[in-house]
Amino acid sequence: MQVTKDHIRNDIMQASAKLFLAKGFAGVSMREIAAAAHTGVGNIYNYFRSKDHLFCSLVAPAVRDLETMLEEHHGSCGRDIMDMCDKKYLDCMVSQYTELIGNHSHRLALLLLKSQGSSLATFRDRFTDRATSLVKAYFADMKNRHPGICSDVTDFSLRIHTIWMFTLFEEIIRQRVAAQERRKAITEYLTIEIAGWRELMKI
Repeated sequence: MQVTKDHIRNDIMQASAKLFLAKGFAGVSMREIAAAAHTGVGNIYNYFRSKDHLFCSLVAPAVRDLETMLEEHHGSCGRDIMDMCDKKYLDCMVSQYTELIGNHSHRLALLLLKSQGSSLATFRDRFTDRATSLVKAYFADMKNRHPGICSDVTDFSLRIHTIWMFTLFEEIIRQRVAAQERRKAITEYLTIEIAGWRELMKI
């Protein structure tokens, strides 16, 4: 029985993902999802509380990995800022961004481009607000650890930093950049970004 339930749930998720990608969250009805998944509308509610719950379940792995990446870099246990001087830091960042997009391209497309009308429509703004606060605290901690660095950076610049990251992801997805070119583009972007931060912070 459990296998059957899992199969039905997966069918609903796969069918809804295709519809959401094609029409956006607001443009898809539960009736359409039920028809595409070959099940009844009422049966969908045995697995998901609402259309919004279904949408959030689809993109949850991407949201989780984005939040994990933020915590790893700028949370209370974030990496030392001096790591930016090591090429291994760039290589690590490139791999993280590349893997994130490779593992979640469809989920990121839903989250960033197709979420209008859902509870995740404001995800980008909320994430950016949180990232700005975390990075400010991270910079203050790094200033205490390394008094010689310059941590006087405007909140606006911190926000733009996160917005650029989302724009990078969006454009790679929109343009359907191939895997090899994608890694090169991410490397170029992060090389510019890291060099800019090092210059700004006198690292």
